[in-house]
Parts: sequence; structure tokens; C-alpha cells
Amino acid sequence: MSQPVSYRIQDGVAVAWLHNPPVNAFSAHLRAALRDALQQVATDNAAAGLVIAAEGGSFIAGADIKEFARPPVPPITRDLVCAIEACPKPVVAAIQGTALGAGLEVALGCDARLLGPGARLGLPETRLGIIPGAGGTQRTPRLTGPAAALELIASAEALTPERAASLGLGEIVRGDLLQAAIARVHALATGGRPSRMADMPGRMAEPGARQAFEAAAEKLAKRAAEEPQIAALIHALRNAFTMTLDEGLRAERELFEPLRTDPRSVALRHVFFAERAATRVPELSRDVKPRPVERVAVIGAGTMGTGIAMAFAQAGLPVMLIETSAEALARGQDRIASLHQASVRRGSLDAGTARSREALIRGATDLGAAAEADLAIEAVFEELPLKQEVFAALDRVMKPGSLMASNTSYLDIDAMATATSRPQDVLGLHFFSPANVMKLLEVVRTKHTAGDALATALALARRLGKVPVVARAAWGFIGNRMLAQRSQQADRLLQDGASPEQIDAAMRSFGFRMGPLAVSDLSGLDVSWRMRKASGKSLPVADALCEAGRFGQKSGAGYYAYPEGARHGVPDPAAAAVIEAVAARFGRVRRDVGEQEMVERLLYPTINEGARILEEGVAIRPGDIDIAWLHGYGFPAWRGGPMHFADATGLSRIAARLDAMAAEQDDASLQPSPLLRRLAAKGSGFSSLSV
Repeated sequence: MSQPVSYRIQDGVAVAWLHNPPVNAFSAHLRAALRDALQQVATDNAAAGLVIAAEGGSFIAGADIKEFARPPVPPITRDLVCAIEACPKPVVAAIQGTALGAGLEVALGCDARLLGPGARLGLPETRLGIIPGAGGTQRTPRLTGPAAALELIASAEALTPERAASLGLGEIVRGDLLQAAIARVHALATGGRPSRMADMPGRMAEPGARQAFEAAAEKLAKRAAEEPQIAALIHALRNAFTMTLDEGLRAERELFEPLRTDPRSVALRHVFFAERAATRVPELSRDVKPRPVERVAVIGAGTMGTGIAMAFAQAGLPVMLIETSAEALARGQDRIASLHQASVRRGSLDAGTARSREALIRGATDLGAAAEADLAIEAVFEELPLKQEVFAALDRVMKPGSLMASNTSYLDIDAMATATSRPQDVLGLHFFSPANVMKLLEVVRTKHTAGDALATALALARRLGKVPVVARAAWGFIGNRMLAQRSQQADRLLQDGASPEQIDAAMRSFGFRMGPLAVSDLSGLDVSWRMRKASGKSLPVADALCEAGRFGQKSGAGYYAYPEGARHGVPDPAAAAVIEAVAARFGRVRRDVGEQEMVERLLYPTINEGARILEEGVAIRPGDIDIAWLHGYGFPAWRGGPMHFADATGLSRIAARLDAMAAEQDDASLQPSPLLRRLAAKGSGFSSLSV
């Protein structure tokens, strides 16, 4: 194994080259090697000081997260950063790539930070349920100001060189980064080093800094009340107003340590690894190259079709939006323009960008317009014969090697592929509404989908800024198949005596931002009603509401009433009457239902269906299911997703409760799946299945 740090003298300055591929994670052996370089330069008469630089595309991409679950191995990052700051000779960081987490904290200990054009700086620890633990909460606000530091750390976003420089985190270098860093070392060695950060309050002492910080902290604390790392972050930054640097560092560590073992932090770290694992398909060779996709066609200009077109335009890809009539196409184009205008009014999009995106979306009323597309996605009504007709037509007009995809939520994509002469080029790309906003993209492979077609879909998801999850073709794929179980239980809870507001409150208390029935009203009850009728399925209460013309917000009434176009529903006696009538028709004796029962009935059958999905090979790994539910259905990230939550709860408890539910509801389908029962009997969890 090559040395993690090479120490060289160049132009009278020592350069410590970091080399810990692939991303220079700040693991124990890299920390030890950098400590040795610091000790060497202190007594090296040939060196005026030290430049810390890195090989590869990263400076230091962060700590080695796998070490979080183990006792710390010295030198710990906090002590190493203090050693950098205490070095008797100047130390300069030459940042050519990502300096995240521990990487930025190392740079903050240096006398200067020089930024190349590819530099990206950030402190993303809050995404993992922790806070910076090596001085990030103490040194950052002294440079950026406390309110800016709070925003930077809480958002977990990486800054461009321009933004980082504007905040005072570094200086942009346009020429040779290493030579500039060497020159800066000489200048600091001869012209005097700046005061140690410990000896200066920096921007903490600026007028109004405390008031701006407290105002931002109050808003953030309300928004992230269930996230312990946010409360700890606010506390640590507040310490910087009254504590010396050394005192603040000690307090920071005291806040950091309990977060490592907090179940919410453990769940967030699970999410971090699961997101990265979700892009890996075991049988897909890394040598398989994705096909080029430079032009896209979207068939259908309804809500989903226009959202998909906008998603591609946001990524800079030209889109041909195809409808059956000029009127339908015009409605779709008007919807896109209206959504862009709303974004401009909110300030989330500038007018010039909106115009350039709209210019990328052209319209047509003939499927022949898809002839030059590298990828066509159908987003027509959820009717299999209609989708097969579209695929057969695309097969006739599209060039060889182009991909054909369906945005179906439930239907058989294998059956769609048989309508073409090239089933290897067919797959599913299931976007979630609104498609230009929601991050989840279910990538559905059929029996015949080619490896390079699957690789293309995964690469395309990253290009669109989506989080892909791979599923095999099966009814409902991963997310919606599990959702059907939750919907069934919500319907039965209503019949048993729970009100819509009680059900939604129980799930919000669990951590969902919106309850399931409010979500149904928002998306429209008629959409799933049409699908149920087409497949012979039924949800008695939901069906009765639809039969009464209550389709949700769009009609002014669903599970809730929406007076005068209100966005938030209110309890509605008319909906209660419909629910009571359905319960009477089925002979249900309505009763008070407790919150714990509601949560268990809504979640445990959903988890059980996830176990079946794993057993059937529809999902590759439990973490893929978690990622689908986090990014597509609002499952609280600090709970880790349904399968991680199940492991934390204990599968034996869930299995016992499912057996009881099956008996109580006289429904054998609620009995634990064979996989769940086997794992529960062994005292194991879904995490044992990860690949």
C-alpha cells in the first residue's frame, strides 16, 4: 500500500501530499501520517513552512464514517487541527477539490486556505445526525459570522469557491494552486503570521451578529424539532459568543459524543450508506457503459408529463413534449409556463433561467417527433392497452439503440415491452409528483432490460439530481406496493372509529410532515380510484368519497373540506357521514382507537410487504426500500426508513403484532411473511440481508 502522505521539499517549502483514495477520507492512518508531517516540518531547516495538498479529485472529503461506530483512534481530528494551528511554521491548505467535514476543519486550522476552481467546501455532519467535532462550530463563525455559519452547517451544502470566498473561508486562486500556496507560505514566514484564531473573536463581535444568529436559530429549531444534532449545533455556535476557542472546543466535543450513539443519528448514518448502495446493482459490471442521452421525448402533457419535461429541461436536456391534440399540448405548455412564473415570483428561479428552460421544451402532436430522441418516456393514462399502443408506435419511429421508458406507477412493464421488437431497450422510470421537484426515481428493469440500458437510467438519474432505486417489474414496484398496505389499513381504521384528523395526527407525531389522508387529498383521490377500478381492488371509504364527488383539494372536498380553495383541510361532517355509512354497511362497531394502535396498523403491514418485496427479489436490499420511502413518501429520515425502523423496533415484536392483527381483522394476508418470521425467530434484522 502506498504511503497516505508523501513529504517533499519544493522551492524551500514542505508539501504534504495526501493520498488515501478514492476520496482522501480522513481515516486513522491518514491522520497519523499528517501528524508525522507536521512534526517533521517543525524541525526541518530546509522548509519555511508546510503546504497541505492532495492527490485526486478531493482535498479531504470528510471523516471515515465507518469509524463513528468504533472507539476513536488517535490522533483524533480535533487534536490534529489544534496541532496544525500550533505549528511553529506557517501552514497553508491548497484545496483543489472537496473539503468537507473533517476536510474543512483541517483547512480551518491552517493560516490560509487557497481555493482552486474545483474546490467545494462544506460541513455536512448534520446530515449524519451529528455536528462538526473538530472545531467546525467554533472556527467557522469567527470567519463567516455566526448566522452564516448556522446556515452553512445546518444546510449541509457544499459551497462553490466564490461563495466560500465571499464568506471569508478562503481565497480563490486562478493560476497554479500549488505555486500560489508555496508563495503564501514564504510570505507568511517572512512577513508575519496572522493572529491565532484563538486570540481573535473575528466576525462574532460584529454589530448585530448575535441578534441575526438568534433569529435564525429560533426558526431552525422549530423546523427541526426532532433532530438532536440541530439543537446541539445551535448550542455549540452560541457558545462561541462567550467562550474562548479552547473552551468552545471542549464544549463542542461534549455535545458531539452523545450524538454518535443517538438512535436518530444512527438512522441518519444508515440513510447515508443506503443512498450510496442504492446505485450499485450487483450483477451490473462496472465495465458496462451507459448509452448517450442528449435528446428526450415525453409522451403526454398532463401533470406527470409536464413535470418530467421540466425535470429534463432543468438538467439542460432538450425535450420534445408530445400530445394527441393541439389543445392538450397547449394546456401542458401553459402549465409549465405557470409553474416557472410561480418560481420566479417566489424568488427560487430567475426570469432568464425560466425562459431558457422553457425554450428547451418544444411541442408536437405526432409521435413521429420522437424519431431523433435517445430516450422516450410515456406518461399517458394508467391503462395497459393504451401504453402498449404507445410503445408499439415508438418502436416503429425511434432509432436503433434508443430507450423507451414508462412512467407507470403500477402496471406491468414486461407486458409493455412485448409490444416492441426490442424489449431489451424498455424499462420503467417512475417519477414522483411533482416530477421536477421530488428526488426519488424508481428505475424498473424488466426480464429483458439490457445492462447498458439500466446503466443509462442510473447515470441519467444522477444527471437529473434524482436518487435512483432499482426495482424489478412487479405490480406497484417497491413504494406503491407497500403504500397499498398502508392505504388499506387507513381505510379500515376509519371504519373502526378513527377520524381522518386522528390518523394524520398520529403519523405526524411519528415524524411524517403530512398525514396519509391529507396527502391523498393533495394528490387527488380520483387517481387511485381509477386504478382500483381497473384492477378490481377496493377501498370502501375512499371509493365512497369518490362516488360522492369528493376527490380532494381539486374538488374542494375529500377526507377534509377545503373552503374557498383553502390549501389546508378542515374536519368535515359530510366526510364523517360517508365514513359512518360505510362502517354501518360492513357491520363495523366503531370505537376509540389509540395513537399507538394507529401507528402500528399503518406501519407494520407496510413493513411486512417490504419483507415480501425483498423475498421476491423486487428490491435488491432493505436500504433500497428505505431510500424509496424517505424520498418518495416522506418517511422521516431520522427514523431511517421503514426497514431500519423495523430493525430498531425488533422483528419479533412486529411479527407478534402482525399475527394479532391478522386474527383481529380476519385477514390472513396480514400474517408475517416467511422472511420476516424467519428473521424474527433468529433474533436477526433486515440489515443482515444487505449486499
